[in-house]
Parts: sequence; C-alpha cells; structure tokens
Amino acid sequence: MSRNSNVSRKTSETDIIIKMNLDGTGKYDISTGVNFFNHMLESFSKHSMIDLDVIASGDIEIDDHHTIEDVGILLGEAFLQAIGDKRGIKRMAHAIVPMDESVATVAIDISGRSYCNMDLDFKNEKIGDMTSDIIIHFFESFASSAKLNIYGTVDGVNDHHKAEAVFKAFAKSLKEAIKIEHDEIPSTKGVL
Repeated sequence: MSRNSNVSRKTSETDIIIKMNLDGTGKYDISTGVNFFNHMLESFSKHSMIDLDVIASGDIEIDDHHTIEDVGILLGEAFLQAIGDKRGIKRMAHAIVPMDESVATVAIDISGRSYCNMDLDFKNEKIGDMTSDIIIHFFESFASSAKLNIYGTVDGVNDHHKAEAVFKAFAKSLKEAIKIEHDEIPSTKGVL
C-alpha cells in the first residue's frame, strides 16, 4: 500500500505544492518564504519520518498569515489523501517532548473528525520571522483539512524552544498514530 500524496493550491494570496510520503525516512525540501516556519516543518519531517516537499510562495510582504494558514490547509489535505481509508493504523497516539527548559505534549486521534485544542502561550509577537500566534492557527488548519483531532500544551520560557518542542511532539505523535498495526479499520463504526 502506497501512502503518498501530491497536492497543490493556488489562490490570489498563495501558490503551494506539497508532496508527502507517510512511509518515508524524514527527507525534506521546504521553502515557504518564512524561515522559522521552514525550520519547524523540517523538524516535523525529520522527527515524524514523513518525507515532505513544500514549495510555497505567498504575500509575505503583507505578513505570514496567508502562507502559513494555506500550507496548514494543504498539508492536511496531503495527509488525508496519503492516509487513505486508515486501514490498520494505530489511530491514537501522544508524545511528550522536552527541549531545554521547555516541554510539549501533543495527542492525536485520526478520527475522521476535525478538532484542535492547542494551549500555547508565547510571550513574544514573533519567533524569528514567524508571527507566534499563527502557530495555533496552523494546527487548526491542518486538523480541519486532515480530519483529525490535535490536543497540545507547552510549558517553558524560550519561545523558540517552546515552538520547536510542539512541532516535534506533533511529529512524534503523528508518526506513532499512522503506524500499521493490523488489517482492520480502528473503529467500532467500521469507517473513519
């Protein structure tokens, strides 16, 4: 079973192409125009072992909102396409990831229903060149189009460490949730 996807999205605000392989080795080629966001997606790919190519251009001369939101939407669509009927997946997983003084917890349920609850408190408006409050919206956008539940929290002092711990915990929990464990749909409904 091949769990790959290749999706694109072009609007008046962004132009994005994403390739994803859920059974990869963590190889990535990321270019979004937002350097800190590139770093977070590279970290996600590396720690989830999901091969990921993201080529995005957007109206970052205005701000980073449209680019990051649309990448989140399209990443979710790529994930939904790649995961298929979800036959045999573990479905639910969580990860706790420390990074220096920070620690993040993320739980995932690939339920076929969209919900996102991220309790992330950043003290600075920006982390590098990325607006910090868009991070929650990125996860909301991903959860909505991927049709899964994401719950996350982070504690710490340094915003860079907190953001990176969240993306790594997201990666580790998703890696575990997509593991093939058997040959059945993991739901009493028989469909996800």
